[in-house]
Amino acid sequence: MHRIVIFGNSGSGKSTLALARSASLGCPLLDLDTIAWEAGTETPTRRSLEASRSAIHEFVHSAESWVLEGCYADLLELAMPHATEVVFLNPGTETCIENARQRPWEPHKYSSPAAQDANLAMLIAWIRDYEQRVDEFSYTAHRSLFDAFQGRKRELQSNEREDPVW
Repeated sequence: MHRIVIFGNSGSGKSTLALARSASLGCPLLDLDTIAWEAGTETPTRRSLEASRSAIHEFVHSAESWVLEGCYADLLELAMPHATEVVFLNPGTETCIENARQRPWEPHKYSSPAAQDANLAMLIAWIRDYEQRVDEFSYTAHRSLFDAFQGRKRELQSNEREDPVW
């Protein structure tokens, strides 16, 4: 049984690692972006914590093994008691920015590649602010989650992994 929670800054490689782990284990993957935001709203609006909590509860009880990834400490905290291992991706701000510049179009987040590109400057500013923020998306929140977890855990400070599926 593998129940893996992967988290870190935007651009840290969470989605890439989560996809690789999910594929290697043949288990479901939950990208928290898909349950953190209200669908179809003109202005991005966070879903209620209760709605997200329900979706996470359903997911973590849906299969023996799973992978869950995201940057929302308030939502990650709901999954952590069910996890058998956690991975904190912390490759540094400049690596995250470069990854954001190189990321392929994410159709589950943006209506077109142009819409994604139009958001890049805001995303880079967001990434740069990671260590100064004090919200649920911050380094401080992620560090607290990682330090408190009592099971198997790894902090990866590079995207260069000998075994990308661990």
